[in-house]
Amino acid sequence: MSPDAYCQKKAAESGSSFYTSFRFLSPERRRAITALYAYCREIDDVVDECEDMALAQELLTDWRHEIDAMLAGQPSHPVTVALYPHLPVYNIQGKHLHALIDGMQMDLNQRKYPDFEALSSYCWHVAGVVGLLAANIFGATQPQTMVYAEKLGLAFQLTNIIRDVGDDVRLGRIYLPEDEMAQFGVSTDDILNLKHTENFARYMAFMAKRAHAAYDEAFALLPREDRKAQKPGLIMAEIYRALLVKIEAGGFRVLEKRTSLSPLNKLWLAWKAYVRN
Repeated sequence: MSPDAYCQKKAAESGSSFYTSFRFLSPERRRAITALYAYCREIDDVVDECEDMALAQELLTDWRHEIDAMLAGQPSHPVTVALYPHLPVYNIQGKHLHALIDGMQMDLNQRKYPDFEALSSYCWHVAGVVGLLAANIFGATQPQTMVYAEKLGLAFQLTNIIRDVGDDVRLGRIYLPEDEMAQFGVSTDDILNLKHTENFARYMAFMAKRAHAAYDEAFALLPREDRKAQKPGLIMAEIYRALLVKIEAGGFRVLEKRTSLSPLNKLWLAWKAYVRN
């Protein structure tokens, strides 16, 4: 299996909304973003699938070394071999690839977040950075597009956090600021016991409003000159926001089940966004 085929398989298996948007890119840009996304999946899998904390730390360290080797022109993993030719073409910087690993490190070392400022830092490392890298691959010519990309990454991650509250608790993590939980009368015990309450629903509505605001702010920041090139990000936003609306319509029962959109629904939303934008 070629490195590109390996990345394609890794991305396709995820079933992510991100992968749906890749179909609207040129072949070269699609190869680049698929390799980047495969890298994201690889390091994310280390945290989510490795139950041995010491081993997970070791694997993340190995990935740091592999990124450094790639930057020195000596990639060895299929993902880095596939990603390497795209580094200079799309301004893919090592500091951002390492920042993603820093975000995974936070998943290993930090199970709770005291306030939204701390959570925002986490969101930047695991999503804002991806936004920056992806925006360059899609084709960014204006500095303001990078600000848009970071804000859109925050919106995506907030949507993920709302959707995955139950799944994350089962992994021993709570990505909800502790001070806000207290403000809304949501106890850690209720979350850990997957207990849906009216207070929890009110707090999720507050989080959803914050996510919607992030989407609106991102769209307002995107320069007209780069709007066409950034269509894949706008397609992803259409899908993610539809997911958020579905969660809202279901009363935020995210502790009990994971809400998702069907592949056909994602494709339809993607096509609508492509035509509109």
